[in-house]
Amino acid sequence: MDSKRQQKFSRLIQKELGDIFQRDMKGQFGNAFITVTRAEVSPDLGVAKVYLSFMLTPNKQFLLEDIKEQTKHIRLILGNRIRNQARIIPELIFLLDETADYAAKMDALISGLNIPPAKEEENEGS
Repeated sequence: MDSKRQQKFSRLIQKELGDIFQRDMKGQFGNAFITVTRAEVSPDLGVAKVYLSFMLTPNKQFLLEDIKEQTKHIRLILGNRIRNQARIIPELIFLLDETADYAAKMDALISGLNIPPAKEEENEGS
């Protein structure tokens, strides 16, 4: 269970990184739409695991690797934004959030099931 301090810092990281990807680095990753779905911060606030979701990109793994290569630059931008709110700018670990893909796969499986309708009781009044 995360402390209130961790939760508050996680929300700050998530909000600021989302803003960075949507505004500051919009054209840097092609026309991909990058969403920060979740951020988890270590108890010492030194490491942040950031889960990303991608839209409008054919190769998600390639885009994730491109973002990982630019982690230092992203951390620098983040540091400039939160320097008055945090003493420590956390190390960023970017991970792919596959929740949406999993949900779409489950939805496709469920919609593909052939479930016969329930039989009605023949003698309901008896």
